Amino acid sequence: MNGLSMFANVGIAETYLSEVGVDIVVANEVLEERARFYQDVYPNCHMVCGNILDAEVFEEVYRESVERNVQFIIATPPCQGMSPAGKKDPRDSRNNLIMSAVDMIIRINPDFVLIENVMQQLKTKIEYNGELILIPEYLKRRLGEVYNFNEYPVIDSKFYGVPQQRKRAIFLLSKKTTGVHWEFPKKDDKIVTLRDVIGDLPSLDPLIKEKEHRNILPDYEMKKVAGLKVSKWHCPREHVWRNVEVMMHTPEGQSARKNPVYFPKKKDGTMVGGALRTYMRMEWDRPAPTITAYNHTISSFQNVHPGRPTSQEGIYSDARVLTILELMRVTTLPDDWNIPEWATPQLIRQVIGEGIPPLLIKKIVAQLGLNAEEL
Repeated sequence: MNGLSMFANVGIAETYLSEVGVDIVVANEVLEERARFYQDVYPNCHMVCGNILDAEVFEEVYRESVERNVQFIIATPPCQGMSPAGKKDPRDSRNNLIMSAVDMIIRINPDFVLIENVMQQLKTKIEYNGELILIPEYLKRRLGEVYNFNEYPVIDSKFYGVPQQRKRAIFLLSKKTTGVHWEFPKKDDKIVTLRDVIGDLPSLDPLIKEKEHRNILPDYEMKKVAGLKVSKWHCPREHVWRNVEVMMHTPEGQSARKNPVYFPKKKDGTMVGGALRTYMRMEWDRPAPTITAYNHTISSFQNVHPGRPTSQEGIYSDARVLTILELMRVTTLPDDWNIPEWATPQLIRQVIGEGIPPLLIKKIVAQLGLNAEEL
């Protein structure tokens, strides 16, 4: 079955779709850098780079999809207007992206549709025909006559073999004429942990930004070499010394904010502001927390490697954020994911933080039985 990916990012969600019977043959992404990344990963897909709110772009996506007999759509419209960090304005023009997705679904009339977004989508209102209505109601008003919807749209990736807790709202639509009622798969019996997926990787010290402090971690180069033997992407990120120091004194699962002496300080010696789960290490025997676009910084939400006790009492290893290889594993991307040579670490980290774990999408789409061998 041929598919269309709308708001495609770099194609993380569709990594394994061909294994379960869906070939994405058309994709749309507004950002040129990401569209180029996508095209490098999927050279046989027709990428339309541009804003879907532009009529010419919309028509090109539609035309290419019809020519390639698209019967499956995956859409992840970014509704910045609904973000908890924003104004949550129901009349925010950016919320129109989901309307464009619905317009495309109606025009193409595919057999199956997967719409994914943040949990806030379920409580967000948008303006439709002069009325403010919740997004789920909007979807059912416009698509409910033609499509069956899954009963409960909330899902957490950690229950489906993904070593990451990531709650999302996912609507599964199947055309009523197919006779299919598409629902989420049964939860896995086993929760996959950080230890399961990154516990085998060599320990790494961070690169300390200030050269005068680098002698404090004399094994940095040796560890870096060992990491690069595993993968070019198992390479530590640079961090400022003040952040490295507090994390060296912070054990697994704890925040440096709880340290009596080594806590994140302002110049006057008082603790920096921020949430309790910042400057915090992950835990080995649990899935990672949600990976975000801010996975590059120690000061964001529970971004730091779990670490291990060292021979020095009260000192813990790996005072750093996850490497790109570790992020790939936590997101269920393959170790040999075809990252373009030109892509910067900053870009790679950002797109992974914004991507959907592809193993979750694979398991959901496998429910359709398009490739019986995978069931």
